[in-house]
Amino acid sequence: MVEQLRKCFAEKANPENAVYMSKYMKNHFPFFGIKATERREIQKAYFQQSGRLKAPFDEQFVLGLWKQPEREFQLAAIDYIVHLQKRLPKTKMDLLETLITTKSWWDTVDTLAQKPVGTIVANYPKLVARVDEWAVAENMWLRRTAILYQLKYKENTDEARLYHFIRLNADSKEFFIQKGIGWALREYSKTNPNSVKLFIKENRLAPLSVREGSKYLS
Repeated sequence: MVEQLRKCFAEKANPENAVYMSKYMKNHFPFFGIKATERREIQKAYFQQSGRLKAPFDEQFVLGLWKQPEREFQLAAIDYIVHLQKRLPKTKMDLLETLITTKSWWDTVDTLAQKPVGTIVANYPKLVARVDEWAVAENMWLRRTAILYQLKYKENTDEARLYHFIRLNADSKEFFIQKGIGWALREYSKTNPNSVKLFIKENRLAPLSVREGSKYLS
């Protein structure tokens, strides 16, 4: 089934776009050079023809996509997961951790954090204990996920946990951790600006985190 999708992608490959897209991702991954809108059109036709979205969630299909070198496959895997995220059982946290820590970059990690991880934890609150472990993990991308998984929770945000995770990582020199902290604070400031303003004032954060977190604060 993965080879069928490879054939579909290869037919629409754009070498010129591929160079640009790979460069944008710091040359970490090769690309077919298919832009997001066209890629999703290809996927839609493939999923309709295969009937895969109507079938039970297929972990091996996801892992098969993830093993492919071209970045479009990992992005297709995430779109598949997001489409079926409400049906994901709690046991799939292991799979999500594998995806977060493999072929990691912001384009995959940030979507995984906000959608399937955020959704599963909302559906199975006890799984937050797993995210607690990620907040202090050696792997930077797990820590970024812990900081961002509540990004769309709004008034349902566990403020104490969010701030705890930020404090645990406030001394990090990693750009993606500092940026993630700022992003989480900025998003939560839409729901509780006074709380975020006070948190920034009372805690020692990296200048990047403060700058990003304060964008919506007067």
